[in-house]
Amino acid sequence: MKDVNTLVKLPELTGTMRELSMELMKAGIIEEMVGDALPSEEEAEDEEAEEEVDKVLSELTGERFEGAGSVPVVEVPTAEVEEEPQADMDEMRRRLDALKS
Repeated sequence: MKDVNTLVKLPELTGTMRELSMELMKAGIIEEMVGDALPSEEEAEDEEAEEEVDKVLSELTGERFEGAGSVPVVEVPTAEVEEEPQADMDEMRRRLDALKS
């Protein structure tokens, strides 16, 4: 064990591991950015398959629903939707303040 301790310099190893961790994080971020910017082959194939399915469905359902007319649009009041997140935020702030004190 003493021989291993003399061979391994812990501070130097720690610094190397930090550098490796940072480089791996950078590589992961770069890979994610490239993946977001350029669609992969699977995504392109999925999009093509979805388009084909949509075409077939529209052909099949188009014949059945030609005389059905349009679908009514239902509007959701925005005031009700926005109140809940604000109430949640207030609750979270109160809980955070309680934890701080």
